[in-house]
Amino acid sequence: MFEPITADEHDFVPVKSADRTLEILESLAGGAASLGELAARLGIPKSSLHSILRTLEYRGWVEADASRSTYRLGMSALLIGSSYVDQDPTVLRTSDAMDALAADTGETIHLARLELPDVVYMAKRESVHPLRMFSAIGRRLPAHATALGKVMLAELPDSTVRSLIPETLPASTVHSITSRDALIEHLAQVRELGYAIDAEEAGIGMRCFAVALPFQSPSKDAISCSVPVARLDEEKERAIIDLLFEARERLGRQFGGRRFTTI
Repeated sequence: MFEPITADEHDFVPVKSADRTLEILESLAGGAASLGELAARLGIPKSSLHSILRTLEYRGWVEADASRSTYRLGMSALLIGSSYVDQDPTVLRTSDAMDALAADTGETIHLARLELPDVVYMAKRESVHPLRMFSAIGRRLPAHATALGKVMLAELPDSTVRSLIPETLPASTVHSITSRDALIEHLAQVRELGYAIDAEEAGIGMRCFAVALPFQSPSKDAISCSVPVARLDEEKERAIIDLLFEARERLGRQFGGRRFTTI
């Protein structure tokens, strides 16, 4: 993600029809839309847009309502998206570790990937308790407001964070960090601790703990444990952090990778 752009990539010009097709799919990922809405949003002539939509509908990537006035993503989008997750090497490597963490904690376990400005959930294990965090595979959350995002941002030099993160950050809750300078100061603490905490920054009533995975440097994946604050005390918090450290070390020994120093 953070590799420099090569000269060839600077000169790259996408194939127009393919680029438009992907723009349509990415736009529909945000919700259903009419032909007119898509044309205005994407700047594509209605005649061209209609032809692309009909082709996508024929291939199952797009579905239209009975009046053919509104379009949404089709079944093919789900099948391909699911295949991506099913074949992802990190999802496969961490499956047993996530199962063990879920069994040991009884809480919600996530694997996420950094896709700035967000993190994207790649895998999940549900809590055994009725009171739990709402989340879904493929959901995006602001990196600066999540333990998962902060622990991966802490892998980067401050200068890189400054180049990637805007000066002012959106607040998910009243507890969210809202300035780049405050975030960078906070990331220094994350580096020292070796883990990150989301203290009701992404959602009120939820506290989350995360560690970066050892497969790359800087890490682009992290695992976390999310717990309602009503079920959390200091003893459980320390136990969760220790279990996350142990899971990361086992993954490093099993698959190779970096060694982390923890306190």
